[in-house]
Amino acid sequence: MLHPSYSDLINVVNSEVEPGDAPVVQSRYSIVIAAAKRARQIIGGSEPSVPGYGKKPLSVAVEELYEGQVKILSEADATEEDDN
Repeated sequence: MLHPSYSDLINVVNSEVEPGDAPVVQSRYSIVIAAAKRARQIIGGSEPSVPGYGKKPLSVAVEELYEGQVKILSEADATEEDDN
């Protein structure tokens, strides 16, 4: 079982969204994709931002998302960052 739960992760990721704005993450699918992408980055050699010695990369990625160490960008933010 995933701890924290999907709904807890969604609430944490969307906690910085201003009222009236569209949430960054709207489904469990988005959380799964973001965690998997971050886990692949960790497997590829990226340094984890939380202590994760002995933990699997996916567990570390989920913990990073939950603690707010890794941010999920909306599509609009991602395209703006690519343009710069």
